[in-house]
Amino acid sequence: MNNNTSPMSRKHIALVAHDERKLDLLAWATYNRGTLAEHRLYATGTTGGLLEREAALDVVKLKSGPWGGDQQVGAKIAEGEIDFLIFFWDPHELYAHDSDVKALLRLAAVWNIPVACNRASADFMISSPLMTRDYDRIVPDYQGYLDTRDAGPASLATPSAPVQATPTRTAGAYDEYSLTAVDRMS
Repeated sequence: MNNNTSPMSRKHIALVAHDERKLDLLAWATYNRGTLAEHRLYATGTTGGLLEREAALDVVKLKSGPWGGDQQVGAKIAEGEIDFLIFFWDPHELYAHDSDVKALLRLAAVWNIPVACNRASADFMISSPLMTRDYDRIVPDYQGYLDTRDAGPASLATPSAPVQATPTRTAGAYDEYSLTAVDRMS
């Protein structure tokens, strides 16, 4: 998932912003241009064009959010191609594609992708020591889910059916969080 470059571990970062937040994201990205330029950037269409034009960043542009771009970012998350999501969304507006936005945030949560929704959280993420080294996040055990699902309705009704996360990282400081749901319930 991560491509290593020296001295930093190259991250794959998705950048998304609602119309009312695009200038805020542009100001943040311009300020952090040097750091962002060291990573692989993806953005929904209009946001990506703005970042290329105004911040001189190299961006893989997907479709505009309402035209499927949010879903494209979500698909990249599900395929393990995105390390984190910076999504400056507007909490004051409702959008026709709100269901796509919710689906995108849901996929980020399911696949354990960090999400920054404003400048403060984006600042914390981009200044994290994890930006400069590999980070193997814990991802869901999708095959275990399929095996349980394919076993039939009786296995789904069993209250103790394990929901497991598969650690993809080596032993580290956060291993206590890699317990299965069953382990935590006992």
